[in-house]
Amino acid sequence: MQPLPQKENHIFRQVVKFYEGKHYKKGLKATEQILRKVPNHGDTQAMKALILNSINQQEEAFALAKVALKNDMKSHICWHVYGLLYRSMKDYAEAIKAYKFALRLEPDSNNILRDLAMLQVQIRDYDGYVESRTKMLQARPNIRYNWTGLAIAHHLKEDYKAAEHTLTMYEDTLKNPAPKGDLEHSEAVLYKNTIIAESGDTERALEHLEGVLKDSLDRTAALELRAKYLLELDRKEEAEKAYRVLVDRNNEYRAYYHGLEKALGLDRNDDTGREKLKELYESYAGKSERLDAARRIPLDFLRGEPFKTAADQYLRRMLNKGVPSTFANIKTLYADPEKKTIIEELVTGYTSEKKMNGSAETQTNGDTSDRFEQSVLYFLAQHYNYHLSRDLQKATEYIDKLIETNPKSVDYNQTKARIWKHYGDSKQASATINHARELDEKDRYINTKCAKYQLRNNENAKALKTMSKFTRNETAGGPLGDLHDMQCMWYLTEDGEAYLRQRNFGLALKRFTSVADIFDVWHEDQFDFHGFSLKKGQIRAYIDMVRWEDHLRDHPFFTRAAIAAVRIYVMLADNAEREKTEKAAQADKMDASELKKAQKKAKKEQEKKEKAEAEKRAAAAKKPPPAAGADGEAKKVDLDPEGKQLIATETPLEASLRFLTPLLEFSPKTIEAQNVGFEVHLRRKKYLLALKCINAAHSLDPENPILHEQVVRFRQAVNGAKDLDSKVLEVLKSSFTIVPSDADLKSYNDEWRQKHAESPSHLQSAYNVRYILDNSTRSQNEADLKKVLDIPSTTLEQAAAGLTYLDTWNSDEKTKDAYREAVAKKWPQAIVFQK
Repeated sequence: MQPLPQKENHIFRQVVKFYEGKHYKKGLKATEQILRKVPNHGDTQAMKALILNSINQQEEAFALAKVALKNDMKSHICWHVYGLLYRSMKDYAEAIKAYKFALRLEPDSNNILRDLAMLQVQIRDYDGYVESRTKMLQARPNIRYNWTGLAIAHHLKEDYKAAEHTLTMYEDTLKNPAPKGDLEHSEAVLYKNTIIAESGDTERALEHLEGVLKDSLDRTAALELRAKYLLELDRKEEAEKAYRVLVDRNNEYRAYYHGLEKALGLDRNDDTGREKLKELYESYAGKSERLDAARRIPLDFLRGEPFKTAADQYLRRMLNKGVPSTFANIKTLYADPEKKTIIEELVTGYTSEKKMNGSAETQTNGDTSDRFEQSVLYFLAQHYNYHLSRDLQKATEYIDKLIETNPKSVDYNQTKARIWKHYGDSKQASATINHARELDEKDRYINTKCAKYQLRNNENAKALKTMSKFTRNETAGGPLGDLHDMQCMWYLTEDGEAYLRQRNFGLALKRFTSVADIFDVWHEDQFDFHGFSLKKGQIRAYIDMVRWEDHLRDHPFFTRAAIAAVRIYVMLADNAEREKTEKAAQADKMDASELKKAQKKAKKEQEKKEKAEAEKRAAAAKKPPPAAGADGEAKKVDLDPEGKQLIATETPLEASLRFLTPLLEFSPKTIEAQNVGFEVHLRRKKYLLALKCINAAHSLDPENPILHEQVVRFRQAVNGAKDLDSKVLEVLKSSFTIVPSDADLKSYNDEWRQKHAESPSHLQSAYNVRYILDNSTRSQNEADLKKVLDIPSTTLEQAAAGLTYLDTWNSDEKTKDAYREAVAKKWPQAIVFQK
C-alpha cells in the first residue's frame, strides 16, 4: 500500500467517515484535497470512485477504480472497492472475484469477509457462505451473531447436525444462563428447536421444546410447535389438549380448529365424524355470541338437512346483523352445487316471509326488520352476480331495489358497477363506480376500485387522476412517480394491460418492465437483512425471508406481467419479420439501380437516426445531476418515459428472456407461461426448448386449446426444418410423440374437433388449425366461427377471442361486422365489439 503523509492520512480517515455518513460532497472535496498532494494514491482514488458511484456516476467510478488498481495492485482497499462497484451493478461473479483478491491481501479484514459472506448468501453459494462464516467466527468468537451466522449457513446448506452443533457450542461457552427477558436468546433457542425438527427428529424436537417452553418469550409460536409435534408423533390425546389451549387463545384462527380435528381423529367424510364435529363446533359457538369461526366452519363439511339447518341459522344471524361481507364469507360453498341450491332456496325464502325480520315469526322489529330486508336483497344481488350462479337480470333487479331505498350507499353502487362489468359494458361500469366514489371521497378502497374500473375501460388518464387523490403528487414524476415509488403493482399491471388493449406497446411494455424492476428491487433488498437480522436476533423471520425470496418470482403479479410482456415481444418480432419479408419482396421487383438507391436511402435514414440518438444521450449526460431527495439520494431521470427505446429493440426475442426465463423457472405449472415460452423458442429455432414447453404444457392440460394449435405448428416446423443437428433430430423423434411424424394433420385436427364438439374454445382452436393447414378454408372457418356463438355455454371472453381469430385470418371488415352484429344480439350491453 502507498503511504500517506500524516495530514493526508488524517483526511483519508475523514473520507471514509464522510462516505459512511452519506456526506458525499464533503467526501469528494476531501479526496480532491489528498489527490492534489498525492495524485496517484490508489486508496484515495478508490474511495473517490466509491463516492462517485453513490451519486450515480457509474462510468466515471469504474474508470477511476481501474486507475486506482493500476496505481496500487496490492491494495486490499482498491480491490474491495472494485468488488463493491461490481456488486452495485449486480455483477455478482466479478464482485466475488474482487473480494477474494482483497482477502488474499488482507485475510483478517472483517469488513471484506462480511461483504463476501453477504454476497455468497445472496447468490445462494452456501458452501462459500459456510467457509466465510467460519473465518468470521474464528476471528471474533466473542460475538454472538457470528455463532448464529455460522449456524444459519449450515442450516441453509441443509447440514442440520452442524447447525445444531454450532448453537450448542455457543451455549456451552456461556458462563451464566441468559436472563429470561433476553429476546435474542429466546429466538436462538426456538431457532435451534426448528433445526432439530427440520432434521426429521420430531421426538427430540419435542423434548427440547418441553425444556424451554416456560422461558420462551414467543409463547404462541412455542405452543404451536408443541401441538404440531404432538400431532406428528401421533400422541393425539396430548395434541388435543394442546390445540384446545391454542383455540382458547385465538378462537377465530381456523388452523387451530383444523389441528384439533386431526387430533380428535374425526373424518369430515364420515357420517359419525361429521356428527361429532358438529357437536364440537356447537360447544365452542356456545361460549360466545360473537364467535364466527365455530359457526362458519361446520358449513364446509355438513351435508343435506344438517347443512340446511346450520346454513339457515348462520345466514339469519349474519343478515340480521347486516354484515356486508356475508356473501363473500360463504361463496366458497358454491363449488358444491347442492349447497349452492340450498343457500339460494333459503335466502329467496326470506324474501317471501310476511315480515322480513330475520325470524320465522311475523312480528316486526323496527330498524332490525329494514336491516334484514336490505341484507337479504344485497345478498341476492351478489348471489346472482357470482359466476357460479349468474343471472345478471335478477342481480340488476335486486340491486336497483336497494339503490332506490338507499341511493347514497357506496356498497350498493359498487355492486351495480360490478354487474355492468359482467354485462361487458365497461363504460357504464366505470361511470357507476365513479359515482360510488363520489359518495365517499375519503374512502381509499373505493377510490382504488374506481381507478381499476377506469383502466379496464382504457381510461388511463382518468384512472391516474383518480389515484392522484391519495398519492404524494409533489414527488418527481407526479402521481405516477409516487405509484412507482410505492411499488403499486396492481396499478402498473392494469395500466400496462390497458395500453396493450390500445396497442400502445411502448407504454404497455414500460409498465410491465416496471413490475419486473420492482421484483429486482425486492431481490436486491435482501442485502440489508443478511446482517441486520443477525444483529437484531430475528433469526426465524430471516430464514422465512430467505426461503420466500427463493420463490419470489412465482408471485401472480410477476407471472401476469411477464406473460403480457413476452406476448408483446413476440408481436414485435413478428412485425419485424413481416417488414423484412415485405422489403425483400419489394427488392425482388426492383431493378439494380432502384435497389441501389433504396439501400442508400435506408442507410442515410439509419445514420440520421443513430446521430439523433447519440445527440440525445450526449445532451442527457451534460445535464446537471438530479437534485437529491429527502433521503439524500439523487432521483433518477427516466430517459424513455414512453417506452420507445424498449420497443425499438432489434432483438425482441432475446429481450423477452428477461421475463421468460424466471417465468418458466418459477411458474412451470402455469400453462400460459409454457404457451408463451413455446412461441419464443419456436421463433428462435430452439426446438428442444420449444419441445420442453410443449411437453410441460401437455402434462398440465393435454386438452388445452392453445396447446393443440402449438402441437400442430411444432410438427409442421420439425418436419419442415432443414439442416437440423442429428442429435437434436434424434431427441425430437424420441420425445415429441403427441403427434406422430407421419400423422395426417388434417385428420388429427378433425378428430380433435369432433371430440370437443361442445366446447367453444376447442372449436375455435380447431378452426384456426384448419386455417394454418390450408388457408383456403377461411370462408368455411368464418361461417363455423359464427356458429360457435349459438352454443349456450359460449362466454363473452370466448366471443372476443373469436374476433381475434378473424384478425389472424385477415378477414375483411364485412365479415367482422357480421360477427359483431351476431355477438351484439347475444350480449347487447357488451361494448368490446363496438367499432
